[in-house]
Amino acid sequence: MSRQPVMRRFQPPGREALRPDAAPTSAPTLLHPAPSVSGGKRSTPKSRQDEYTVGWICALPVPEWQASQILLDEEHEDVLISPPTTYSYVFGKINGHGVVMGCLPEASMGTTSAAAVAAEMRAVFKALRFCLMVGIGGGVWSEKADVRLGDVVVSRPDPVARTGGVIQWDFGKAIQGGEFQMTGSLNSVPETLLSAVGKVKATLLHKSKFPEYLKAYSQYQDSYPEYANRPNAPDRLFAPSFEHPQGKDTCDSCPREQEILRPERPSNRPVVHYGTIASGNAVMRDGERRDRIASQHGGILCFEMEAAGLMNRFPCLVIRGICDYCDSHKNKQWHSYASAAAAAWAKELLRNIQPSLLSNENTIDEQTSS
Repeated sequence: MSRQPVMRRFQPPGREALRPDAAPTSAPTLLHPAPSVSGGKRSTPKSRQDEYTVGWICALPVPEWQASQILLDEEHEDVLISPPTTYSYVFGKINGHGVVMGCLPEASMGTTSAAAVAAEMRAVFKALRFCLMVGIGGGVWSEKADVRLGDVVVSRPDPVARTGGVIQWDFGKAIQGGEFQMTGSLNSVPETLLSAVGKVKATLLHKSKFPEYLKAYSQYQDSYPEYANRPNAPDRLFAPSFEHPQGKDTCDSCPREQEILRPERPSNRPVVHYGTIASGNAVMRDGERRDRIASQHGGILCFEMEAAGLMNRFPCLVIRGICDYCDSHKNKQWHSYASAAAAAWAKELLRNIQPSLLSNENTIDEQTSS
């Protein structure tokens, strides 16, 4: 039996708050969950690993895992784990649900690493009912889907395209003409999650707590402003064929005539999109290839690198904050804010699932063995 390391307790702003650049590479040392937005108090630490029903996986320690931990209503320290685990976890509660947050090892992105973490979580935390994959991804803008930086994309089955919400875009076979044909999609999203997604989608804006959860990051304005504030960097989308100038860190020198002009939005509030997410083991950084693959499969909204490793092992929903447009103009300026937006929406999702009802659902092992 192994004991997870005791995490630091919450320190109010003004005391020595740790910054991301001081975090070890194995796990971020923030681990100071913000007080519940609803005003609830954190309970005493839990010690039973069978009381956690929701798995939450991030690919990057900073900013994804760190942003997620901030939104814990409670943090459970000193949790006894048996058998010993290879990967690091953080435990707590969000809207009444026992949540175990895992993260891929530093510099270990991709579907294979995600599958390894998912397999361990399934083996160790037997009470889990489903998993959320929460983090960042690259958006695919189109006339039909006005996906922009800072928005959130949520996986949802597409009956027309016959996809289960996530497709593995680099898994298939080569066909005549050099094209690539996928040989199937991944498992669909569980009904419990689909029902909750529908409820969140139908919630009137003034009743949704998504903006409130996103605003909760302002409590850490002094120490972690990157989560609380939209970046000063402009949201620019360029023609698919226009390559980013070599040696330039920003798009300041990119000509405006290569930019796709879009109408200004009336609000900076992130927009949530629901549809197909493409997952693979390679980073998508080619605008023309992005659009070609997206159009071939009924309108992909987002590309990322881990979800395909989970979908055939876990009942899973993928939630991605948009940090770039999958082209050569990638940079990290939107990573933190996009991570915060994804985590805030995931928390709103859990608010719309009653813990008492979830406890009556089959565990992951029961779901996958039936």
